[in-house]
Amino acid sequence: MSGVRYSPLALWHLLSLDAPTVAALWTWFIARSCGISLPFTAIAAMFLAVWILYAADRLLDAQHHLDLEARHHFHHRHRRVFHPLIILAALVLAALTPELLPHALRLYALLGALLCGWFLLIHTRLANERRLPKELAVGLFFTAATFIPTVARRADLRLPLLAPALLFGVVCALNCMFLYAWEHPGPRPTANLTTHLITQHLALAATVTLFAAALCLSFLRFRTVAYNWAIPAACAGSVVILLILHRERDRLSPVHLRSAADLALLFPLLLVPFVR
Repeated sequence: MSGVRYSPLALWHLLSLDAPTVAALWTWFIARSCGISLPFTAIAAMFLAVWILYAADRLLDAQHHLDLEARHHFHHRHRRVFHPLIILAALVLAALTPELLPHALRLYALLGALLCGWFLLIHTRLANERRLPKELAVGLFFTAATFIPTVARRADLRLPLLAPALLFGVVCALNCMFLYAWEHPGPRPTANLTTHLITQHLALAATVTLFAAALCLSFLRFRTVAYNWAIPAACAGSVVILLILHRERDRLSPVHLRSAADLALLFPLLLVPFVR
């Protein structure tokens, strides 16, 4: 290990613990807001699966020298530690898999196949940044993964949760857009067209997202489907924090700014007292 000292917030990001924490929290929160109590195994499996994906992605990016940031350098520098940890996490995940619902496993298998295809694209010469909007793909996969445990248990919630799921996907993609803009403050010649347009108008994109959240919230607040109004409320809160961070971005170091952006997605913690 190097002699550099990192803050707990920086380590949370550099160790690839940020995305798994967000995924595990939202998996639990989505179910909770719909009156469903998930077993610990479902939440733990989500945490491990996302950590494996993010750690492996950063190791691959570092190996291929793709747009390197502090997290990539950290993973590459400590790859001899990350490699066995990824294997260990995969073994634990495999042990937890039989505890998951069969229907959830089928949905995850389909999602996993699509994800493998996406990984193949972004880590080979088959793709380039202009044609593959990575930020939008992250929003899609992340949202699907966190909603699967709930809809696998309550098929009747698929339609009521469609709008909140789309909204959460937009928030996840927007989070990635903010991060991309912060890490590429100058011209972005290699960015996908969608990414380029949105990062040029982040405040407008965030405002539109807040308006969509308000519409979704006002509709779901008067529905009888448990407490899934809390999902758009949490989405709105996360976007507001992202806007604040965007305004104050020059006050934070790149690592802490990125960590804070993922902290913004932990807004559901503030709504827990209001969700039975």
